[in-house]
Amino acid sequence: MSTVNSAGDAGLDPRVQAVFDDIRATRGTDFINNFWRYLAFDPALLESTWAEVNRVMATPSGLDPLTKEMIYIAVSVANGCGYCVHSHTGAARAKGMTAAQHAELLTIVGLAAKTNHLVTALQVPVDAVFDQDAASRS
Repeated sequence: MSTVNSAGDAGLDPRVQAVFDDIRATRGTDFINNFWRYLAFDPALLESTWAEVNRVMATPSGLDPLTKEMIYIAVSVANGCGYCVHSHTGAARAKGMTAAQHAELLTIVGLAAKTNHLVTALQVPVDAVFDQDAASRS
């Protein structure tokens, strides 16, 4: 159950309409997913969030688009965001993620969760070689 109402397409605030138009143009689709429709309750938050998502996820950078989506999936799993897991798994598939890559990603996520928990439980100290401050003092 949502805490705010979803924005339809009729009678949108002009700022919301501008963001929705930009999402459609950037993604090459008429589809506006629920995240953006529910975030539209606050036009300023919608604008700033879309600007950041567009900058990080849609702007060419050192990471290819599929890698970005797969990282987003992993973080979404770790954060327990079912909506984001579904949304970014769909986006990764659209960018070419294969079933084998998805399986490998989930294997890595599971392994990282396990070893992170073990390191935390054991309170393993960081090796000096991994500590940039220690390395620069040597």
